[in-house]
Amino acid sequence: MRHNIEKTLLDKICDLSQLQSHVTAWQQEGKKVVFTNGVFDLLHIGHITYLAKASELGDKLIIGLNSDSSVKRIKGDDRPVNDQNSRAALLAALFFVDGIVVFEEDTPLNLITTLLPDILVKGADYAIENIVGGKEVIANGGEVKTIDFVAGYSSTSIIQKIRKQIK
Repeated sequence: MRHNIEKTLLDKICDLSQLQSHVTAWQQEGKKVVFTNGVFDLLHIGHITYLAKASELGDKLIIGLNSDSSVKRIKGDDRPVNDQNSRAALLAALFFVDGIVVFEEDTPLNLITTLLPDILVKGADYAIENIVGGKEVIANGGEVKTIDFVAGYSSTSIIQKIRKQIK
């Protein structure tokens, strides 16, 4: 049984060409594909709530996950706390996540223009017109939506809290 669980998790973690094949097949079946992206370093209730709400917008949820090197460029040398393989496995364990692809770039533009999801989702801290890939998704007939965050939860704030307790 354990092997089957590990295989199920690994089946969700794809390279871009594998995920593109899945997305194409899902869309041909009439399924709405939702895409979001992020670091998801220390998985917390804010992440879970955000991703669950994103999954409710369509039939399949795919996540673009920042690679370790892109996280370092964006967040600093002390991040990520968890490596990309661990972060991907945790996300794959969520029943409402259907695919994960790790990307090296600072933005997911290449992923979005390659996959062309039906719905592109980001947190409500983004203005829709500023969401990377939004124009391309809309031009392809898709939608761009935002979701409110759960107040008070972020990996950065958790890390800061831990550091204070250590001192």
